[in-house]
Amino acid sequence: QVQLVESGGGLVQAGGSLSLSCAASGRTFSSYAMGWFRQAPGKEREWVGTISGSGRNTYYADSMKGRFTISRDNAKNTAYLQMNSLKFEDTAVYYCAAATATTTIQFGAGIVYWGKGTLVTVSS
Repeated sequence: QVQLVESGGGLVQAGGSLSLSCAASGRTFSSYAMGWFRQAPGKEREWVGTISGSGRNTYYADSMKGRFTISRDNAKNTAYLQMNSLKFEDTAVYYCAAATATTTIQFGAGIVYWGKGTLVTVSS
């Protein structure tokens, strides 16, 4: 059993930056690919990006490329989402997820654990 806890959300002005963390319990963190998702008010959940278990491979949704960076520290059992040049439309609850495969996370497949989310609010 793995528990995921996101942190780092808050209020930020448009154009600013925010870094989210996803801390995982358990000793098998590196065996999971990690994904970040977000859900804006009144909208469906949206895939943000994925990082492989080793951290060597990352994938991003087109709208996040160049602004968001996903990383992980397996020694600390933590994944990160660095968000720069934030826009009002980035306002959402951000979730991390652990999955058994890297390339299918964006479709919601292979996800075995979810965090409870952290709210990011971008003021215009």
